[in-house]
Amino acid sequence: MLRSNTCGELTISDLNKEVTLCGWVQKSRDLGGMTFIDLRDRYGITQLVFNMETNADLCEKARKLGREFVISISGKVIERSSKNKNMKTGEVEIEVTSMTILNASKTPPFTIEDETDGGEDLRMKYRYLDLRRKPVASKLMLRHQINKEVRNFLNNEDFIEVETPYLIKSTPEGARDFVVPSRMNPNEFYALPQSPQTFKQLLMVAGYDRYYQIVKCFRDEDLRADRQPEFTQIDCEMTFIEQEDILNTFEGMMKHLFKTVKGVELTDFPRMTFDDAMRLYGNDKPDIRFGMPFVELNDVAQNQGFKVFDDAELVVGICAEGCSEYTRKQLDALTDFVKKPQIGATGLVYVKVNADGSFKSSVDKFFDTQKLKTWADKMNAKPGDLLLVISGEVNKSRKALSELRLEMGKQLGLRDNNTFAPLWVIDFPLLEWDEDSKRFHAMHHPFTSPKLADLDKMNTAPGDIRANAYDMVINGVEIGGGSIRIHDRDLQKKMFDLLGFTEEEAKAQFGFLMNAFEYGAPPHGGIALGFDRLCALFGGSESIRDYIAFPKNNSGRDVMIDAPATIADAQLEELFLNTVKPVAKG
Repeated sequence: MLRSNTCGELTISDLNKEVTLCGWVQKSRDLGGMTFIDLRDRYGITQLVFNMETNADLCEKARKLGREFVISISGKVIERSSKNKNMKTGEVEIEVTSMTILNASKTPPFTIEDETDGGEDLRMKYRYLDLRRKPVASKLMLRHQINKEVRNFLNNEDFIEVETPYLIKSTPEGARDFVVPSRMNPNEFYALPQSPQTFKQLLMVAGYDRYYQIVKCFRDEDLRADRQPEFTQIDCEMTFIEQEDILNTFEGMMKHLFKTVKGVELTDFPRMTFDDAMRLYGNDKPDIRFGMPFVELNDVAQNQGFKVFDDAELVVGICAEGCSEYTRKQLDALTDFVKKPQIGATGLVYVKVNADGSFKSSVDKFFDTQKLKTWADKMNAKPGDLLLVISGEVNKSRKALSELRLEMGKQLGLRDNNTFAPLWVIDFPLLEWDEDSKRFHAMHHPFTSPKLADLDKMNTAPGDIRANAYDMVINGVEIGGGSIRIHDRDLQKKMFDLLGFTEEEAKAQFGFLMNAFEYGAPPHGGIALGFDRLCALFGGSESIRDYIAFPKNNSGRDVMIDAPATIADAQLEELFLNTVKPVAKG
């Protein structure tokens, strides 16, 4: 080894020890007779001291070092006269006796410090430099720790890790596939897996009753803060179980992660049906760190001559405690917020329940004090509270009010990143109707089992069938989801029928799975948890990007290596793609 110690471990107990350190020059300070250098590696920073009186040549050499030079030094651990209590190594420094420059460095395009002057695009281009910064390195270390504890838990629960293929067959359901041309099979293509779904089911048929894989998956879809074209999931499957077995197992895993990684004791996860989540919070991943549930007001707000309410499918509101003092400017800002195109409301009605018990609203012309009091009573409002009401088509109104609820939670400081409120959302619809294609689509995927109590609806009311499906939600983030799978060939065939597959299409796409079900397929189910999202949740971030060593930007590009890129005509010809014309960028 070129070093005896790292730059993050020496303390006062190491006084007078002769050591050799290697690392990068963080910064240099020339004080005339003395030169001080902060030497950095991934473990921390150690201060080096060069003395002009005892070794002038070495001190002059140190003064010529630039930022990010890679050096090796030897010397003696001595006590610092000016201690830094914020650093583990802050009580000592190294009196350097020899130094070797292992590699010089150009001046970095941004400062390699906790607070950098580099913008995001620049740091993405030089990601290998950005990774040297402590805030980024700590996120990757957090990812490593979570990864390790996931494996510890699952290994102790008798799961085995099995790798599944990356070159698979394209399927019509779900997001767009990334496709890979096959040179040995002209005009045929592999797809990169959106998940190992069918392979893990086949492993269950094969008798491997507890499987897991921390696996890379790929989806060619539009990007946002919590999406990347390639992402990692904790993929798991179990046999001879029911839904509660899976919920209990992975609730246990999450409790283990929070305790070992964050020192947080989670309580038992409540269960909430999909219908209740939509009715009370307007989305299927509610943030229950705070209250403010929806209250439907059709029976007390309609048929009073206010056309906006009278013509609406739904009149629904929330009660913001202690907010009756909101100014007109603040209320106008909330109205503008819900009218944004991405939110979609046409307007916002407010009612102030004043401290003296009187009412002031934006619809005083249509509703007298007694009518407004019925709203307040129904919403359990107290003096000092503010009622915010939206109306219109059911789904649009719920979506808009859900966004407004989250905005109010943010404004009131109720969405604390150090508070964790998990839950299971269960009983999703099995199918959802698509107006464009005029057919049903699977809300999760085509292999999800319907609730046994709803099997009789497959012929009469397929839109009312509940799925044996569940999502894990923490702080309003969908961490993962899964389902009990169909393991009966006839039921799987019926599911394909409901989804509009012809017999030939089902056989061409999933014939291998249907055949496997004829050879003793056991009852099975599983879950896939978004590993990148989980890391961001633990780190208190909304974006997953910094928890991935080499992420893509919002256009799906790796600006560091400039990918995707065109390839040579000879390669295109080998792949029988020589008719493809490059598309101009921009």
